[in-house]
Amino acid sequence: QVQLVESGGGLVQPGGSLRLSCAASGFTFSAYNMAWYRQAPGKERELVAGISNSGRSTNYADSVKGRFTISRDNANNTVYLQMNSLKPEDTAVYYCNAKRYPIKYWGQGTQVTVSS
Repeated sequence: QVQLVESGGGLVQPGGSLRLSCAASGFTFSAYNMAWYRQAPGKERELVAGISNSGRSTNYADSVKGRFTISRDNANNTVYLQMNSLKPEDTAVYYCNAKRYPIKYWGQGTQVTVSS
């Protein structure tokens, strides 16, 4: 049974930091590219950051470049999103995604709220 379980979300003040984790099971984690997406109320889901299966290649949305860092630990089947200098516009539900064409898996999401 495939599972992607996100954790680490919560309420943080502007300028603060959070680290999201996504624990994967039920598939060969090291064979899949991983990504974080987010969806704010009334908006479409958007790609935040992606990382190749080896971890050697990453990509980021322009809105988070220089503030967010995606990483992975293939030994422990976990992908991370370190979020620094958080802004109110980063408020959203953050989803973990695993993809290996044509297969995609999604987590259930974790809420991140940036507010004073």
